[in-house]
Amino acid sequence: MTQQPLFRHVLLTGAAGMLGRVLAAPLVAACERLTLSDLAEPLARLDAAPSQRRVPCELADAAAVHALLEGVDAVVHLGGVAVEGPFEPILQANIRGLHNLYEAARRQGTRRIVFASSNHVTGGYEQGRTTRPDDPPRPDGNYGLSKLFGEGIASLYADRHGIETVALRIGTATADDRPPDRRALATWLSHADLIRLVRAALSARDVGFLVAYGISDNTRAWYDSREAWLRLGYSPQDNAERFAPEVEHIAFPAGSPMARFQGGSFMGIGPFDETL
Repeated sequence: MTQQPLFRHVLLTGAAGMLGRVLAAPLVAACERLTLSDLAEPLARLDAAPSQRRVPCELADAAAVHALLEGVDAVVHLGGVAVEGPFEPILQANIRGLHNLYEAARRQGTRRIVFASSNHVTGGYEQGRTTRPDDPPRPDGNYGLSKLFGEGIASLYADRHGIETVALRIGTATADDRPPDRRALATWLSHADLIRLVRAALSARDVGFLVAYGISDNTRAWYDSREAWLRLGYSPQDNAERFAPEVEHIAFPAGSPMARFQGGSFMGIGPFDETL
């Protein structure tokens, strides 16, 4: 007997990004209706099935986001700036845009959001340390800080308005589905495990507000997310270790912040001399 999807209408934001392109087709089976959204230009170039409705939207436009969520009962939110950089673009997309999303969810009756948070929320911890979802945050830059804000607003809207959120602190997921360097032997998330994780985050019941790291079953993992994975029913199947002979020699300079801290390359970006 086929299990009915928990949510009828799912919205995928950031659908034209790398993670969005991986998730779009698998999400069709997780709901009755899937809407894809991103900025207009990349969305127009997206190769999607005719049955997948496309709606361009600028996250910083509150009215547009409100209209986007009409009739949506669950969101997989990947939209926004996905790399470290100057604060202003991150402010608009990742902070103001996320506030717009949760306000629209509150007004439109959306019940669950799967939020693409990031391992960079705790990128300030040293490599090799075991880090858990309930450890104090240590963001490694503007991007990590914006994801910490996202987890904060998700917690607020769960407590105040009953909107459930699974915040996934996604590790290293790449277009070619391979860890790019030694650091990623700890942080890698395969495409197949990404799909398993997001499906679990959509199908698990009574999650409230839950933070889980999004990685595969890596031998060298720095993150212990077993309790959260158990609540979700997520069981990763892949392991970055099989790529170790190919990438172990690719490492940041010894003694550098990039080699010392879990944030890796993000610890070497900035500061930004933005116009005052």
